[in-house]
Amino acid sequence: MTVPLPVVFIHGLWLHSSSWQPWIGLFREKGYAASAPRWPDDPDTVEAARRDPESVAGRGIDDVVDHYAALIEDLPVRPVVIGHSFGGTIAQKPLGQDRAAAAVAIDAAQIKGVLPLPLSALKATFPVFRNPANRRRSVSLTAKQFRFAFGNAVTEEESAALHARWTVPAPGKPLFEAASAIFSLHSPAKVDTMNSGRGPLLLVSGGKDHTVPQVVTRATLKQYRHSEAVTDFIDFPDRGHSLTIDGGWREVADTVLTWLRQRSPETGR
Repeated sequence: MTVPLPVVFIHGLWLHSSSWQPWIGLFREKGYAASAPRWPDDPDTVEAARRDPESVAGRGIDDVVDHYAALIEDLPVRPVVIGHSFGGTIAQKPLGQDRAAAAVAIDAAQIKGVLPLPLSALKATFPVFRNPANRRRSVSLTAKQFRFAFGNAVTEEESAALHARWTVPAPGKPLFEAASAIFSLHSPAKVDTMNSGRGPLLLVSGGKDHTVPQVVTRATLKQYRHSEAVTDFIDFPDRGHSLTIDGGWREVADTVLTWLRQRSPETGR
């Protein structure tokens, strides 16, 4: 009996894991064993997360990586790992460690070695960086802040609806860790980009993304230039940071599915 290939979805900051539900349904329909585990200490629902914002305070990249590593260890075979934003950063870690069959990083936050820091990214993350104490706290986005950071490529009405449905408080620590990665030899944002024996990686960029502009994703692609493993780049020029949850999510998901079928025999369906 063939074991369905697991697909692990990893959310980023300010979105709840349940925001992956449409993707989970689609991938299960296509024969994958899809799931979207929460970050450590994330409450079960959006509503519960909003009621207890400090439940995730102080959690950093290593906490999240270790959490997903333990979950992956319990799977019957190496999974495909798909992450958005900081989830895209996290997804690259098990791939580089040969714990994943393939990975997809969608509008992934900066890994160590990625230097561009566009003004729009600074503005999008200002709600965290405006107060150094936020390293130990959780931070929420207002509808206006979400509009700039996530929903700038959709209508104002859709952005407001997405904010109301999916946003949750997020720990500030991962952003501080990514920002200081250049100064830390053992930064938690460091990824093994040299591994030539790893599975394939797809980097996805939204051309209108304010939070992770395309220049950041292209700089991430450059970090993999010394690896002989497959590293692909796909751009959605008219999409912003909300591309996994807004009305155009299906186009992105179908593109990822097509890439999986084409790029890796282990992930073929």
